[in-house]
Amino acid sequence: MLSRYLPVFLILALLAEVLGTVGGFGSSVFFVPVANFYFDFQSVLGITALFHLSSNVTKIAFFRKGLDKRLLFYLGIPAIIFVSIGAFLSKYINPSMLGLILGVFLIVLSLIFLIFKNLVVKDSNKNAITGGVLSGLSAGLLGTGGAIRGITMAAFKMDKATFIATSAAIDFGVDASRAVIYYYNGYMHYDHLYIAGLLLIVAILGTWIGKRILAYFSQEQFRTLVLVLILIIGIASVFSDYIKI
Repeated sequence: MLSRYLPVFLILALLAEVLGTVGGFGSSVFFVPVANFYFDFQSVLGITALFHLSSNVTKIAFFRKGLDKRLLFYLGIPAIIFVSIGAFLSKYINPSMLGLILGVFLIVLSLIFLIFKNLVVKDSNKNAITGGVLSGLSAGLLGTGGAIRGITMAAFKMDKATFIATSAAIDFGVDASRAVIYYYNGYMHYDHLYIAGLLLIVAILGTWIGKRILAYFSQEQFRTLVLVLILIIGIASVFSDYIKI
């Protein structure tokens, strides 16, 4: 069934990668709800992990001006530990319930930051650790934790290249960890490998386009757009069981 809609799926994945690069959240916050229209939620988790591995390697290559070692330690290590816990727990929760949780999570998160525009996270090691724990757990359980990590990292006032490279480096460790567990959970299927290959090309092209866009626009200009899109995707995710493609 996917072969009929494969071009549409790849275009949506490309859009997710572009927006993920520009917005700093990572592509999974957009890709997971989109893929959920085409696959069961557990397969979505497996495909997302593979897509994100490619995406993060590409981002590190394109935005290689530097990494924030402080955040790699205080945010990255907790994220990698707790993504494994979330990935393990995902096996014991109903997939439809996970999709519903994802939708509600995205709706609440986007509304909070759309309504409270001046809401910021304090620059502290404690908040970095908390952001790492929550983003890792969310990534393992729901397939996406980039929004939480991006919001936490925004408090540390770094340039866009460092922001994206550091986020991608943390995400790479997160995705590598959960990919192993998803594999043993049976979320990855051989008939989806060709999709992973196509998504590698999408990741490279999407990151390149996103980098070009960032050269002309500030991150803040896209903040509201990204949050609105997250809200729309969250609403769609809540009703995804009724509109499977």
